Amino acid sequence: MRKNKVVIGFLGTQLDSGRGAGRWEKWRPTVSLVQHEDVVIDRLELLYTLAHQDLAQLVQADMALASPETTVNLVPMPIADPWDFGEVYAQLFDWTQAYRFDTEREEYWTHITTGTHVAQICLFLLVESRRIPGVLAQTSPPKRQQAGNPGSIALIDLDLSRYDVIAQRFGAEQRDAVQFLKSGIATRNARFNGLIDEVERVAVRSRAPILFTGPTGAGKSHLARRMFELKKARHQVAGEFVEVNCATLRGDGAASTLFGHKKGAFTGAAADRPGLLRAAHQGVLFLDEIGELGLDEQAMLLKAVEEKRFYPMGSDCEVESDFQLVAGTNRDLRTEVAAGRFREDLFARINLWSYVLPGLAQRPEDIEPNVDYLLMRVAAELGGAVRFTKEAKAAYLRFATGPEALWSGNFRDLAASVTRLATLAEAGRIGESLVQAEVARLRWLWQPQGVGAATAPDGEAALQALVGDAVWDAMDLFDRLQLQAVAGVCRRARSLSDAGRVLFQASRTQRSVVNDADRLRKYLARFGLTWEQVAGA
Repeated sequence: MRKNKVVIGFLGTQLDSGRGAGRWEKWRPTVSLVQHEDVVIDRLELLYTLAHQDLAQLVQADMALASPETTVNLVPMPIADPWDFGEVYAQLFDWTQAYRFDTEREEYWTHITTGTHVAQICLFLLVESRRIPGVLAQTSPPKRQQAGNPGSIALIDLDLSRYDVIAQRFGAEQRDAVQFLKSGIATRNARFNGLIDEVERVAVRSRAPILFTGPTGAGKSHLARRMFELKKARHQVAGEFVEVNCATLRGDGAASTLFGHKKGAFTGAAADRPGLLRAAHQGVLFLDEIGELGLDEQAMLLKAVEEKRFYPMGSDCEVESDFQLVAGTNRDLRTEVAAGRFREDLFARINLWSYVLPGLAQRPEDIEPNVDYLLMRVAAELGGAVRFTKEAKAAYLRFATGPEALWSGNFRDLAASVTRLATLAEAGRIGESLVQAEVARLRWLWQPQGVGAATAPDGEAALQALVGDAVWDAMDLFDRLQLQAVAGVCRRARSLSDAGRVLFQASRTQRSVVNDADRLRKYLARFGLTWEQVAGA
């Protein structure tokens, strides 16, 4: 199918000028675009400053005479100083943001023969950054001027990176893209922010597979979707975002869901099915929990990623799909490869860009901005403002960032917690009593099953190995259970002091000199243990 050719360019206030009949004897670059017999221009977006509206209308009328099949749209640009880089770029940038590019049906040429040098440079940068999808075009007059000779059209390449003002604008745009990936949340964790900075650069520069590793609920799916939306805004993908959790795929249904099948390929295959890989053509395919895929499906996926072709089940004919793969897993795929459960060649292929997303408990400084973001989002869904009182927020954050808060479900746990608080808030006010009830609920949620949290057997075998069989056998059950409970708190704490504060939370208020770390250190020493040994067990 032939795509419509669309040209974007500025009106040439000098080169396109001329009002008498003699104007048809001169070469006018904008008009010449539609005078080539072998080039059909379907639409021209003619940018002009308000002071030259009459000339723009004349050129529009002349082009209608020369090429009736070309639609010429006049686009006024409110630019006061056409030599001001910042102003020209800002106006063009805003226009590209609002313009509906359709790369499926249209191809775009950006005409840079006309307009000021500043305008030409700005247009180049917008094409280079894919804000305007397509190519640059330069028209040139014929070597010997004669009526009706349109000259030539050529593609060009420029290097204008020395313009610092524009570079600063691109720096701001890159920061905006990073904030977009983070959903506008002002995260403070240095490791996470560094990770997102690199993911942003990879997202807009590469179509290679990307692997996100991290615990369930750490945000792998959310980040993959935001990457897709960023690429979509840059006109780098034309297809859709297709997501599937591989843990839900079993047996024949796994290959059929991903790769499709022909009618009769297996029992129950009553009709052809295209499959999700084909649905992701020219888009992004997110395979969450990719470590759950069977080995046969892994082999088929490797071929599809490398060759962009694969066989649907029961078919003798290959089909094509050009997609970018983003994968997620909560497993260490290196271990899975060593155990023979994941193909080494597939791991090598998807491991070019690999990122480990930290869990929420490893980002305590990010809990407050995420609480603010989630509260704002839930309040919008509920249709009203919801706020913490100062004391309630301090109490909630004190618990949420402390060693008791496991956040085993990561952001799912946090989102559920904030949703409960916002829903139960009277008159949009979250008070201390609500926070206390929510903290109790979270403690219950994370309490080990079977035995009370204070006496849960936590890592008994590992603890017995640390103290030795002789010491363990000589201990009363009371001492064993107490030591196991202490060890459980140590494993969840970030430091010896944090563990001590939890363990001695009542008696510490009655002491004139508080040294929780020293008390805990001495307790463990009774069994020949150190905090480092117990915390790492």
